[in-house]
Amino acid sequence: MTFMKKTLTASIAVAAASTMAISTAHAEISDGEVRIGYLADMSGTYRDLAGPGGQTAMEMAVADFGGSVNGSPIVIFSADDRNSADVGANTVREWIDQRNVDMVGGLVASSVSIAVTKVLEENNGLGIVSGSAASSITNEHCTPNHIHWVYDTYPLANGTAKAVVEQGGDSWFLLTADYAFGHALESDVTNVVEANGGEIVGGVRHPFPTSDFSSYILQAQGSGAKIVGLANAGADTVNAITTASQFGLTQSGQQLAGLLIFLNDVHALGLESTQGLLLTTGWYWDMDEDSREWSERYFEEVGRMPTMVQAGIYSSTMHYLKAVEAAGTDDPEVVRAQMAEMPIEDFFARNGSIREDGRMIHDMYLAQVKTPEESTGEWDLYEILSTIPADEAYRPLSESQCKLVQN
Repeated sequence: MTFMKKTLTASIAVAAASTMAISTAHAEISDGEVRIGYLADMSGTYRDLAGPGGQTAMEMAVADFGGSVNGSPIVIFSADDRNSADVGANTVREWIDQRNVDMVGGLVASSVSIAVTKVLEENNGLGIVSGSAASSITNEHCTPNHIHWVYDTYPLANGTAKAVVEQGGDSWFLLTADYAFGHALESDVTNVVEANGGEIVGGVRHPFPTSDFSSYILQAQGSGAKIVGLANAGADTVNAITTASQFGLTQSGQQLAGLLIFLNDVHALGLESTQGLLLTTGWYWDMDEDSREWSERYFEEVGRMPTMVQAGIYSSTMHYLKAVEAAGTDDPEVVRAQMAEMPIEDFFARNGSIREDGRMIHDMYLAQVKTPEESTGEWDLYEILSTIPADEAYRPLSESQCKLVQN
């Protein structure tokens, strides 16, 4: 028996009369409910950047929407993917087969997202990727069944690496997480560094996740590179920066470039260790009045300020629910088309829109971590230096390998 399957207890005549009484929109919501699955790393390396806090953001969106769509209740399921592509794919397959889940959100580790989006494509489901970084998710791994929301490796490289090279950091050693996300970021950074007159003088790939970065930092020091680029994320980045500090990497004249830094990373490391670090972000809680208002509500729920991923999960969930309401159905193909038709302008995204490859483009920002003297409070961590316009931030469609793009 499938999840929450209704047992027929009424006569055909009564059932027919009841059906006629239901609104058309409600009738086209499968199972009479909008079912969302939240899949993320809830306990490991990426827990703090998305994790339970991302689920809270999704629940806030559902509550703010009113808890139902056209009279149909909104239900959330959640699971820990443990950063395993197999666990993620099997979970989503079970959600679709047994629970009739309409949309899967969250999705953090790029390897998990790539595996899950293949399952969604095979089963005509819908996914919104908010935590993953690999630009391949809307390039060679694009599908008509998912949207990539918050950021990817292309603007991370285009923002941070370009700015560092322009400031004289023209020789690089890359420390890379050895899986899809790290490979994509390594490739994108290499292209940007070389296009701007710099060179990659060395690099090493480390297992994901890793707790001991000693040998990798020693290799970086031995390379003589001006810049040590960290093509990793979450606890891996925190561990790498901590080890670099212990080995005196920056004191010896080299500079760290965090290519994917989250608010929680800077908060955990402290401003003494991270001051002056350049980074590219899709959003910051203290950007303007709207972002502050939402972030303060989130803080009341969680006790910490949100990352760009957690804010993006709220934004994407709200946009999805608005599309279901407007379309009058939770049919994945219809809803995805409706989402693409609707502009995205909220506390999270500026100048947002969904392209044919599934990439949600929006303004990105080059930021710098404040010094302890500049900071006025525990979460006053970034200064926004410049805006990277939406149409410049992401990989041009003319360079796309996505099967959905007609070049």
